[in-house]
Amino acid sequence: MAGDIIIKNVSQLVTVSGFEGRRGGEMSSLNIVEDGAVVIEGGIITRVGRTEETLKGIDPSGFTVIDGRGRTVLPGFVDSHTHFVFGGYREKEFALRLQGASYMDILAKGGGIISTVKATRSASKEELIRSGLERLDTMLSLGVTTVEGKSGYGLDLDTELKQLEVMAELDSIHPVDVVSTFLGAHAVPEEFKGRAGGYIDFIIKNVLPVVSERGLAEFCDVFCEKGVFGIEESRRLLEAAKANGLGIKIHADEITHLGGAELASDLGATSGDHLLYTSYKGIEAMAKARVVATLLPLTAFSLKEPYARARFMIDKGCTVALATDFNPGSSFTMSIPLVFALATLYMGMTPEEVICALTINGAAAINRADKIGSIDVGKKGDIVVLKFPSYLFLPYYIAMNPVETVVKEGEIVVENGIIKHRKG
Repeated sequence: MAGDIIIKNVSQLVTVSGFEGRRGGEMSSLNIVEDGAVVIEGGIITRVGRTEETLKGIDPSGFTVIDGRGRTVLPGFVDSHTHFVFGGYREKEFALRLQGASYMDILAKGGGIISTVKATRSASKEELIRSGLERLDTMLSLGVTTVEGKSGYGLDLDTELKQLEVMAELDSIHPVDVVSTFLGAHAVPEEFKGRAGGYIDFIIKNVLPVVSERGLAEFCDVFCEKGVFGIEESRRLLEAAKANGLGIKIHADEITHLGGAELASDLGATSGDHLLYTSYKGIEAMAKARVVATLLPLTAFSLKEPYARARFMIDKGCTVALATDFNPGSSFTMSIPLVFALATLYMGMTPEEVICALTINGAAAINRADKIGSIDVGKKGDIVVLKFPSYLFLPYYIAMNPVETVVKEGEIVVENGIIKHRKG
């Protein structure tokens, strides 16, 4: 995609300017331009500033022009942690949790992730592409222009590759950019029950090299958790992933404090995710190592768990990102608006910090802060236009979608809430 577009007379142009993730107090600055304008040529931002100065000397006849009076313009949202390619659903397990069953109880009895593994193994690539397109459409309508997607519902060679191949196909045909993560160590499959270390050996020897050689993933992730994969098993896998040229991420301290945040810091992971039970020491280590702390409030909400300590993390100098963790079990929602509500009402974050967490810091969580996540000259022209005159409507319009228009690389892909077209 490579369009030419001008957005002018914007009431609030929220640039979130920068080319790396923001730490601590830096997250409060949004770099707002009133009566702002953005020029995108060939899909890339070429001018940003006040309307009169920015459009001086430009012939608008070759551009699509959007009048931003009474509107807020922001960078496209980056959902940096999802599991959006999967087969089947788990609505019955949600009902069991309402009756008191825990997430780990369900997993131990062969439900949870293992249930989705069975459904995903049996689903065809065509079925996964079809459902994936529908989900990406929903994300796009909510202002998401880049999403990270994880495998991890195969727990074998063929299905893990199938999930990653589906994500590559979706990336080629849908406006939303898809960044793929290999999460083969999402759970211990039934074939390796009681042998977590043996399963890690299998991944390292039989799956990881194929994923790397075929260029199917940018990152490797692991569910580092009591009852799943311990610290040393996780370390072994992630060191092998680094040796195979992949970036690394960690599902850390979601259910219990195991030390995942410390491991992420020690290995120089791009991000440590969840972090509901991370220790003070772990948070300080992540801040020092500049590991992005990716927090997932929709999961805590769905599981009725305490929220991650966003306020403390920011005050300690962490780079905090927010994401939906969309998946069929613990967070069956793609709602960016609900993320805004929960983060501001229950996690102690300001609206400015939440915007930063869903744009430039989300981009940093997938090593894209130099290319997306802000409205800066040289970056992709990924833009969200709100139907309100201030960014403060994002948390105020509680759990409702305020997005009117979405621009992807200079082309309008959502207009008045309607999906316009796909790449192919």
